Amino acid sequence: MNALNPPTRRAIFRRLLIALLLAVVLLAALAVAAVVALNLRGEDPLHTSDALFTSTPAQVDRGRYLALDGNCAGCHSARGAAAYAGGLGIATPFGTIFSTNLTPDQQHGIGSWSAAHFWRAMHNGRAKDGRLLYPAFPYPSFTKITREDSDAIYAYLRSLPPDAAPNRPHKLRFPYDTQAALAVWRALSFQPGSFVPDPAQPAEWNRGAYLTEGLGHCIACHGSRNALGATEEARGLSGGVIPVENWYAPSLTSVREAGVATWEARHVVQLLKTGTAPGGSVMGPMADVVFRSTQYLDDTDLAAMAAYLQKLPEVAPATPPAPVVRRDPGTMERGATIYAQRCAYCHGDAGQGAPGAYPPLAGNRAVLMDNAVNLMQMVRHGGFLPATAGNPRPYGMPPFGHVLDDRQIADVLTWVRGSWGNDAPPIGQRDMARR
Repeated sequence: MNALNPPTRRAIFRRLLIALLLAVVLLAALAVAAVVALNLRGEDPLHTSDALFTSTPAQVDRGRYLALDGNCAGCHSARGAAAYAGGLGIATPFGTIFSTNLTPDQQHGIGSWSAAHFWRAMHNGRAKDGRLLYPAFPYPSFTKITREDSDAIYAYLRSLPPDAAPNRPHKLRFPYDTQAALAVWRALSFQPGSFVPDPAQPAEWNRGAYLTEGLGHCIACHGSRNALGATEEARGLSGGVIPVENWYAPSLTSVREAGVATWEARHVVQLLKTGTAPGGSVMGPMADVVFRSTQYLDDTDLAAMAAYLQKLPEVAPATPPAPVVRRDPGTMERGATIYAQRCAYCHGDAGQGAPGAYPPLAGNRAVLMDNAVNLMQMVRHGGFLPATAGNPRPYGMPPFGHVLDDRQIADVLTWVRGSWGNDAPPIGQRDMARR
């Protein structure tokens, strides 16, 4: 048999190349169609009748309460600007996202939005004009709230004074600044849903689950995230690093960190209401949550949240605790000197603290956690408990970052984590440099 001549070989090659290109185009078209379909799942058609939405004073008041539960003002209010007028920069690993204007301004806010538009944003993460919203707006949690509660929040926001502050463009790196990339993320990481009560649990627990998993969006901080920035629902509230301020939100499923399974329920309510309780106090980003949100919730809802949090299943740490390394005598000696000079006046010579003022450091689980980033943040930058009705003049921690260098902070924290019966791993300068 004679070999194929060159013109014949070229023709076959062209046909194969065309077939391959057609296959690639077809696969790309199918992928695009799949992404579009996944981004449209669960969306209800908009109804023109929603433009006739009217609210009642009771609905507005209910919406105000729900907006507090969701801490909406915390993200949608920039320092020195009007409440809910947006403009606050939210740092993410992909760039900075700026919160939007939620006042009823016709041009820049939600003045031209219907209740259905607002529901679609809460439930599906889509703006009035159809654009996909970034999940810094925690619609993966808000999707669980009811239409009734969404309408109440909408009614409240529409009752606010309009503010003409323009929305700031996000500052995201390519390709994260594209709708195409966001559509792929949503197709992989988001599906609209609703809260499904657990019939095996009492009504109080289900109410607490609804508040915590939905408007409370606790998983946004206390959940771990994958490489795409999506919360890992399967791991629940097992702890995660907050990229906004580089604090660690401790696990709510582990009694070694921030779990409250062994607490009295009234102390859980007290912590959420006042920021402090016999078992611990809130600092950092959680202090802001109590200040802006949970202190205003009624005791019935706080008790429901406590009931839910206390029944969270214990989740084992992803990795076993690191073995304790023998502490360097020189480090311990330097740390003891710094503690005596800077810390003992408030926290006591034996780390016993002062009831009602300064927390004990001996046996304190915040001191003993494997992840010591919050301790470093506190010593460097200081911090205050939130000022609440139940604790209007809280004591605070002054910053020491301007008088202690990284080695000195590592030394004193290593000494604290290894004294008075504490037995947590030392902190080195390399740990400090990573934070």
